Amino acid sequence: MKVNKIISYFSVVLIMLFTACDSIVDEEVLVNSTDIAGVELVATASTAGGNEITLNMVTPGVTGYWDYNLGKALTNELTVVYPIPGTSTFTFTGTLGAEFFEKTVDVQIDVLDHDLDQDWYDLVGTDTTVGKTWVFDGVGGDKGLWWFMSPGNNKERAWEVWWNSGGTCCPPVDVNGRMHFDLNGGANYTYYSYADATSELGSFILDVPGQMLQINNSNILGAQDPRGNPEGLYEIVSLTEDKLVLYMSHGGSGWTWVFKPEE
Repeated sequence: MKVNKIISYFSVVLIMLFTACDSIVDEEVLVNSTDIAGVELVATASTAGGNEITLNMVTPGVTGYWDYNLGKALTNELTVVYPIPGTSTFTFTGTLGAEFFEKTVDVQIDVLDHDLDQDWYDLVGTDTTVGKTWVFDGVGGDKGLWWFMSPGNNKERAWEVWWNSGGTCCPPVDVNGRMHFDLNGGANYTYYSYADATSELGSFILDVPGQMLQINNSNILGAQDPRGNPEGLYEIVSLTEDKLVLYMSHGGSGWTWVFKPEE
């Protein structure tokens, strides 16, 4: 009897031990609060056909961000003074709860009745549809500062010269090229490697708050490897009506570009 009691006792202890070792899983199952069709996007112009647009995702329980083509905003509601006339498509990316989604809304802009940030006019000109052309602010061997190596990792030191390549021995191959920016139905960028070269079409994003210039499907003058950014992204050192200064850090050094409007 004592042996049987001891065996029973140990059996209970073993059961308790194994039970205690079992992991406790508290599973939370994500579910959608709606479907894509149930997500309502509303775009409202402050004036009929005007360019001050409020984008709003009004469906409860849905979160995400707006891609308004000139940048992204981590919010359900955004008001932007949009610089491009014509039909533009804005994208909201978010989560329904259990899955992500994208949905778009189109906006027709007929008139730029709200002034843009001055940087837009400086870059593309006051007639934004016609646009503006930029060229290097110098020629090879002129001793000027318009395409040169500078310190890395610090835009504030962009004017410090480590090697004045363009103004001395070694201008870029597209030294006589030009770049054209306009807002004729889109943020259009056109690159010419020399004055009468075949055009290379791309687009651009001017990030005014972040002071960045993004070139898509093309690149700026003097961007041949390893000088330029393959992604076409540059920091703006200065942007005025008569001068555009860009900078990029590359490893331990940087590179500085200086452009002027074409005469």
